[in-house]
Amino acid sequence: MSVIQKIALCFTIIGAINWGLVGIFDFNLVEYLFAAGSAITRGIYILIAICGIFNVVLLFLRNKHKIVEEDFD
Repeated sequence: MSVIQKIALCFTIIGAINWGLVGIFDFNLVEYLFAAGSAITRGIYILIAICGIFNVVLLFLRNKHKIVEEDFD
């Protein structure tokens, strides 16, 4: 796993934990730390969304790559 993959995974996990806090306790940690509606908060949400999309793409690329390898064995 490359460094960028690890970073993207960490941000995705942070986003998942934040959503868990919102769902369970109605507490948004990102808005608490950086003020609701601020540019920093929006930037963090965008960064986490990009990392989530990156992880989804990696998931499907790995599965496609494994299928191709298995076909040649």
